[in-house]
Amino acid sequence: MRYLPIDNQLFIHNRQRLANLLKTKSLVVVNANDIMPTNADGTMTFRQNNDLFYLTGVDQEETCLVLFPDHPDPKFREALFLRETSELIEIWEGHKLTKAEAEQVTGISQKQIYWTHQFEQVFMQMVFEAEHIYLNTNEHTRAGVQVQTRDARYIDEFRQKYPLHKLERLAPLMHYLRAIKQPQELPLIQTAIDITDKMFRRLLGFIKPGVWEYEIEAEMMHEFIKNRSRGAAYSPIIASGANACVLHYIDNSQQCQDGDVILLDIGAEYANYNADMTRSVPVNGRFTKRQRAVYDAVLRVMKEATQMLKPGNLWDDYHKEVGKVMESELIGLGLLDRADVDKQDPDAPLYKKYFMHGTSHFLGLDVHDVGNKYRKMEPGMVFTVEPGIYIPKEKLGIRLENNVVLTESGNIDLMANIPLEAEEIEEFMNK
Repeated sequence: MRYLPIDNQLFIHNRQRLANLLKTKSLVVVNANDIMPTNADGTMTFRQNNDLFYLTGVDQEETCLVLFPDHPDPKFREALFLRETSELIEIWEGHKLTKAEAEQVTGISQKQIYWTHQFEQVFMQMVFEAEHIYLNTNEHTRAGVQVQTRDARYIDEFRQKYPLHKLERLAPLMHYLRAIKQPQELPLIQTAIDITDKMFRRLLGFIKPGVWEYEIEAEMMHEFIKNRSRGAAYSPIIASGANACVLHYIDNSQQCQDGDVILLDIGAEYANYNADMTRSVPVNGRFTKRQRAVYDAVLRVMKEATQMLKPGNLWDDYHKEVGKVMESELIGLGLLDRADVDKQDPDAPLYKKYFMHGTSHFLGLDVHDVGNKYRKMEPGMVFTVEPGIYIPKEKLGIRLENNVVLTESGNIDLMANIPLEAEEIEEFMNK
């Protein structure tokens, strides 16, 4: 892997934290993601199942973790299964983890690490002692799963082989655990953010009238990869002019015009952890008076929203309060009328015409990380703060986004060093 080794105490601790949430005599199975096909003999780049990575640190396909903390035989309380390598695999695909290397990565003893072809033999020693079987599914509220996953296949397979065992949902437990970032996780997120900072400063010296959005994307990728990132944490949005009013514009195919503002929603990945940054900059290096007014309005909402993001808050209440701040700014910009706002349907606030998405989401191993919006915010949670104003008739979209970690006394802006104020942006672009 490109990233530096991670202290395996993180994964040992994560497995113990999960064990503490399980019912008595419970067994957990967590599978790696599939390698997905493209066409002919092509495949997509492998991306590990985040729950498996969270519990083991293994970043390799065809991996399976089985946990059974209450098993009467200590050697069956955890078991890791790996793809066995060969000379042929080494020649065609490269190095795969040895058992000794897997022990270093995971903190699981070599005596409890097996090859995948040994799975049934070992699993039979475990499963019949269990009363509850925790299996994984994708329960993200925004998921759109249209292909059968390895997890889904395994659920079908398990039900056929062991029809009388009681199945339990692993996802709610993993969502609960992953929402609170551990001390070893925050430096990994910070590294992704620091790489993003370097990339953005590079772009500020590159963007000018006439460059193409895809050229900016190329500059972005250069900086990411040379700093040990696998690349972008998500499909980058490089949206100039009217394109900035399309929330998930990813074509990145247009030429940047003098007088436009370009919206950059781009963040680096590092060790499977993600940064999520948005900046809006003038293509020619100077905001017009109107662009600056809208920019400053978004920035004020961002700053107030950041102050509101603290332990004890509830997700929906927080977003309602941010909406009130946005209403005031939109009235100040002449986009909304106070009298109309006073008469609006509270379930369909008028500000959503110009600010139609949420202000914050969980961030971590997933860009839209797992978590429960009905759980009060707690120290250790990491959120984005990303208000925006989109005015299609003016071909102007402004969004600003930073990443913050909650603490006992409020929050810390992990992107505090990345240029944000309009004067900073203009200064960097006109050096």
